[in-house]
Amino acid sequence: MSEPKSSARSVPKPALEAVMADKAGNPLRRALWLDAMDRQLRPHLPPALASRCRLANVDGEHLVFLVESPVWHAKVRVAENQLLDAARSIGLKATRVTVKTATARAHSPVPDEPRRSTVSATTHKGLRDALDALKDVKSTRS
Repeated sequence: MSEPKSSARSVPKPALEAVMADKAGNPLRRALWLDAMDRQLRPHLPPALASRCRLANVDGEHLVFLVESPVWHAKVRVAENQLLDAARSIGLKATRVTVKTATARAHSPVPDEPRRSTVSATTHKGLRDALDALKDVKSTRS
């Protein structure tokens, strides 16, 4: 019997690399490119807008921004010329802006303050009792 050579075995590709190598990876490549454009554009935006809008699409010379409320929709409209200038400064040939209001908050790379979750005393006691029970089960099996 001959032993299989280690070089004959195929090494699996990492998942991201495998997806990106195929035509099926085009939407993922597009999403990554849009995210990169958004990150480049953000420092050129007025500070108030930078945290409240997100570049959602680039279609030729047309930029689409996503905001979280009608108030920010209006503010982006007022700053349209600034947005176009900022987009041109990073190499986009932008001539038109569309603003869309999302029902859910647009993802922002600017992290929000961490949220604290409060657990009731009853829940805390229940979790502690469950852990103690698991420790008892583990010690009886040892």
